[in-house]
Amino acid sequence: MLRIAIQSKGRLNEDSLNLLKEVGVKISIGKRTLLCQSDNFPAEVLFLRDDDIPQSIANNIADIGIIGENEFVEKQEDAVLVKRLGFSKCRLSLAIPKETSYKGLAWFHGKKIATSYPNILSKFLKKQGIKAEIHTITGSVEIAPEIGLADAIFDIVSSGSTLIAHHLKEVETVMESEALIIANKNLTTQKQVILDELLFRINAVQTAQNKKYILMNVPNDRIDAITEILPGIKAPTIMPLVREGWSSLHTVLDEKRFWDIIGKLKTLGAEGILILPIEKMIP
Repeated sequence: MLRIAIQSKGRLNEDSLNLLKEVGVKISIGKRTLLCQSDNFPAEVLFLRDDDIPQSIANNIADIGIIGENEFVEKQEDAVLVKRLGFSKCRLSLAIPKETSYKGLAWFHGKKIATSYPNILSKFLKKQGIKAEIHTITGSVEIAPEIGLADAIFDIVSSGSTLIAHHLKEVETVMESEALIIANKNLTTQKQVILDELLFRINAVQTAQNKKYILMNVPNDRIDAITEILPGIKAPTIMPLVREGWSSLHTVLDEKRFWDIIGKLKTLGAEGILILPIEKMIP
C-alpha cells in the first residue's frame, strides 16, 4: 500500500484529487476524514497541511506527497523530487506598498520583510548582498505593511489580486513554483512498483494534454504534400475510402499548432476535418 500525502484544502488539494481521478485512482472522501483508501488501486491518501507534507515524507509517515515546489524548497527536508506536475503554478515574489518608488533591489537594504518563507528569502538576499530584517509570520502576510509590521512582503503570487486588494505591487520575482511529487528516499521494492505504475498513468495523462486527434479526407494525389506539413507523433495513418481517389488520414496535433495548419490543409484539398479530444496517450 502506497501512502500519498496531499494538501488538506485549497487549490492544490483540488488539483491533486483531480489528477488522481484522471489516472483512475478512486478515493471516497468523507467529512473530516484524514486518511482514505483507494477502492481500486493499492494506495491511500493522507490529508495534511501543506507545510507538514515534506516532514511527513522524510519521517516515513507518508511514502510520497503532492506539494508545491515553494514548500519543498523552503522546508529543506530529506526527500527526493520524483516528478514535476505542471499545475498549481505560482511564484514567490517581493512586494512593496503601491505608492512607494522602487528603483531596484537596493531599496530593501535595512528594510523589514514579512514572509512565511524565511529560508528561501534569506538565501536570495544573501546572494544579492542585501542586508534586511526578515520577520517570519504565518497566515495573512500581505497585511503586514498596512499595520506597520513590515516595510515589504515576500509571498506567493498567483493572479496578483490579493496584492492589489492590499495596495501592494510586485517588484521582484524570486522563484517560480509548481506542483511536485516528492518521495521518501527508502521506498520498499513493493511501494516503488506501485509508484512506477502511478507515474506511468500520470505520464499518459500529461502526454495527452493539449493534443487533438485529427481525421480528414484527402485526395490521394495530395497525400505527400499534406503529410509534409503534419507534425504527427511518427507518421499519419492513411486508409483508403470507398470514394475513388480519396483516403482518410489520421494524426495527432498539438492544439497550439492546429490553427496554423488547418488553413494549409484546406488549401491542399483536405475535407471533412474532424477534431477529437484525447483523454490519455501511451508513448
